[in-house]
Amino acid sequence: MSIGEILGGVLATGVLGLLQPNLPGTKITVEAPARKGWVLYTVQPGDTLSAIAHRYRVDARAIMYSSGLQSAHLRPGQLLRIPLVDDTPSEVRLPPGVRAYIVRPGDTVESIARRFDLTLLGLVSANPELKSLDRLEVGSTLYIPTGEPGLLVRLKPGETVHDLAQRYRLPLPVVARANGLVSPTEVGPGDLVLLPGVQAKATYERLLQIQEAERRAREEERRRLAEERRRQEEARRRQIAEQRRAQLQTRSPAQAQPQLRRANAVVAAAGYRWPMTSFTITTYFGRRGVFQRFHTGIDLAAPVGTPIYAARAGQVGVAGWSRFGYGLHVVLDHGGGQETLYGHMSRIVVRPGQWVERGQVIGYVGSTGWSTGPHLHFEVRVGGVPRNPMAFLP
Repeated sequence: MSIGEILGGVLATGVLGLLQPNLPGTKITVEAPARKGWVLYTVQPGDTLSAIAHRYRVDARAIMYSSGLQSAHLRPGQLLRIPLVDDTPSEVRLPPGVRAYIVRPGDTVESIARRFDLTLLGLVSANPELKSLDRLEVGSTLYIPTGEPGLLVRLKPGETVHDLAQRYRLPLPVVARANGLVSPTEVGPGDLVLLPGVQAKATYERLLQIQEAERRAREEERRRLAEERRRQEEARRRQIAEQRRAQLQTRSPAQAQPQLRRANAVVAAAGYRWPMTSFTITTYFGRRGVFQRFHTGIDLAAPVGTPIYAARAGQVGVAGWSRFGYGLHVVLDHGGGQETLYGHMSRIVVRPGQWVERGQVIGYVGSTGWSTGPHLHFEVRVGGVPRNPMAFLP
């Protein structure tokens, strides 16, 4: 055995106590750590960092970290601080005011915080390695502060409680008391140290941002799937109607005409429905007289308060007051350049950006804007150009 190894074995019994100041009012009994702590080793001629790491069964990077090395090159006589590692798996030491909780199916960070009467920030501070507020792996461990809250930090190889106290500007006696420490050798690499009063605000804010991004992604996926289902259903209904229409066209005109009209209605109805169930058409699409302006939609008269339904699924592009005479109005974007407009409402019940399904109530009949009586002005636009709604309705 080399002189360096003998010296290391001797120093291992007392060097930890010398490096850490005594806690006021506490008698520290330093014993030789069988598996935790470190030894001081003097580099011998021919030694390499990898050989020393292999001899002590420790990662070479841990030796560099604990010894403050900038390079793996060693010189004879150099002192190394080698962390001792347990040869067998051992339980992580928990501070007295912390308990372990095993995640169950359906658990979220919020539900666990509620169960133990904690704030989200308090629970995140005790678990700063969290990756998500919503997705927890069943069977994984969360740490629950049952006493004084704070930041729970896992001790790295070569790191001491004194190092943590200095880094977070906490008095060493306060940290020792929060962790129930009498001797610094009671904690080693992998153990958890509670830093009382410290909060993981940056981690919490990052997790909130991740949560919002995940929520938006789920909402976007829901919309995409709804639109895909709508398109598939529309295509299926059109295909059936086209097949039926092709069959009818082989019959005589007198026999086929009534059923052909119904087939045409199915083709139109695959995408659109009437925006009200009870109404009277008072004005049609087109020019209303020689000296009257072109009417860009159809007017459906009904009592004030009659429900108005989305003629087709889509996203609300506009919901509010119009500068062009429509009063309270809604514009739905159905994709593919198609839009529908609903004017002169008495009340709107949707908001811009909201996704609405075909047949969903979007507002109620009124007489706002340039209106001579309660009615719905209904438009269909393709590429921004008004088209005759009758061509799209069943």
